[in-house]
Amino acid sequence: MNIEADTLLAYGATSKKWIKGEQIFTQGNEARYYHQIADGSVKMTTSANLSKEFIQGLFFKGNSFGEPALMIGKPYPASAYAETDSLIYRLSKEKFLILLEDHPSYYKNLFFIFAERLYCKTLAANILMNNSPEEKIIGLLEKLKIEKKLNEQGLVPYTRQQIADFTGLRVETVIRTLAKLVEKKQVVIINHKVFYL
Repeated sequence: MNIEADTLLAYGATSKKWIKGEQIFTQGNEARYYHQIADGSVKMTTSANLSKEFIQGLFFKGNSFGEPALMIGKPYPASAYAETDSLIYRLSKEKFLILLEDHPSYYKNLFFIFAERLYCKTLAANILMNNSPEEKIIGLLEKLKIEKKLNEQGLVPYTRQQIADFTGLRVETVIRTLAKLVEKKQVVIINHKVFYL
């Protein structure tokens, strides 16, 4: 959801700069703030152990993140990190709820965002259930296509590491599998960038 900066500030939001890699909130902690990215990007992840990380979502300028836990009063199901140096607005839950009451159109926006995220989570679950690395990567690329996150040339906006983190694969497996998909003419790699055909 994208709430105008002036509106957020009028309700008492603060802005904070986060350095790339810095943790914004921790999985299992109480959700106390509405977060919206003024500049930069954020990665939300879960991890079963120190060696395996799964990306739950990537969020960019204008996006909000972490609202489901905030709205239902549950702990965060994932941790959030600054993917790049970022400036993020934070608004306390109490003030956020007042803002929603004062501006009902934001409730509607929030409803559609939740619906879209639920739909995307279902697509993500399908990706993880696929057996072969090729099926997992093609599933992710199809998900990006449905979400309209590919540009008109089909440029995949993620690094190989991010593709690995989304699919539960190792980076080496992603690299080998992308090479196979190039041979099958399902993707093209130009200047180290992946394009989905």
